[in-house]
Amino acid sequence: MREPLFKFCGVMLALVLLVGLKSQVMPAADAAKKVVAEQPAKAAEPDAKLKPLNPEGTVLLDLEGKRLLLKTKVALREGQLELLCCLKQTKEHESILALDSKAYVVHTGLVALKAKTGKPARFEPKFEPPTGHQLKVYLSWVDDDGKAHRVAAQTWVRHNTHRWFAQKLEKLPAGLVIPDQSNLRYDTKHKELSWYGPMTEAQKAEFQKLNADKPYQAAIAAFHEQSQNHEMEAQWVFTGSGIYKDDDGKNHYLAEDGDLISVANFSTATIDVAIRSSAQNDEGLSFESWTERIPPKGTPVTIELMPVFEAEKTEKPAAKDQ
Repeated sequence: MREPLFKFCGVMLALVLLVGLKSQVMPAADAAKKVVAEQPAKAAEPDAKLKPLNPEGTVLLDLEGKRLLLKTKVALREGQLELLCCLKQTKEHESILALDSKAYVVHTGLVALKAKTGKPARFEPKFEPPTGHQLKVYLSWVDDDGKAHRVAAQTWVRHNTHRWFAQKLEKLPAGLVIPDQSNLRYDTKHKELSWYGPMTEAQKAEFQKLNADKPYQAAIAAFHEQSQNHEMEAQWVFTGSGIYKDDDGKNHYLAEDGDLISVANFSTATIDVAIRSSAQNDEGLSFESWTERIPPKGTPVTIELMPVFEAEKTEKPAAKDQ
C-alpha cells in the first residue's frame, strides 16, 4: 500500500512546481500577532487513517484530521536557534528537533491538505518577511513517567536572553562608577549603556541604588525587563522553499539542506516565522531554546502541522499543555 503513496508524493511535488501555488497566503503582519495558545483537539491514535508519505514512516498524512504528523526526536535542549526542526544529520547544533525525511515530502503533505505556499524571506533590495498559509504547530510526547503532553510549539522557543542589550544614554550620571566585574558597560562613542545576559531582580536593585538619575534608572529597568524569559509569539507560515536547477538541468528542492521549520529567516526554508528574525550569528540570533520545557535529548516528539483556514481563526481560551 505504501508504494502508491510514495509515487503520490512525487506527483504532488511536480504539480506544485508547475503551477506555483501562491494564492491565499497569510500576510506577514497578521502572522506576527501575539500567539493565543488554543485549546488543542485531542490527538488521534495511530491507525489506518494515517497515511505514510515516505519509506521511513516519519511523515504521516491525516486527511480527515486535516493535519500532517512528523515523527521527530529531540536533538538540542540548550542553545541559540536557527530552526525548530531540521532534517536529520544537517543542523542539529541549532535545531531543537530533527526529522528523518526529505523536506519535499513535508511540502507535498501540506499541499495535500490544501495549504498554499507563499514566499520565503527576501533581503534585497529591502527586507520582505516570509508569507504563506498560516500553520498551527503542536508538539506531542510522553515523559519518563508515562504522562502524555501536547503543547504549542512556541512554548519551546524564547527570545534570546544570552546577548547584549543596549539603551541610549547621553552620558553617565555624575558620580556613577560602574563595578569592574559587572556585565554593565558604557560606550562613550555611541553613547550607549549596555548589559549582557539575563538580569536578576537583585542585580536590578543593586545597579539602581548606584545613582538616582532618571534616564539611568530607566535603562536599568529596561535591561531587566528585556532580559527576562519571553515566549516566542510569532506564527509559522508555509513559505514553500524554492527550486534550484543545476548545470545538468535537474531540479533540487532547496530545503533539502536542512531548513525545514525555521525560527530564523532563510530563503530556503519550507516553513518560517512570519517576522524579521536574524539568521546571522554576528548580528545575534533572535531565539533560543527554552531548556526547562524540553524533554531529554533523543525523546521521540510528534510535530503536528495544521493549516489554518479562515473559519478557524477565531481565538479560543489558552491551554498550554494537555
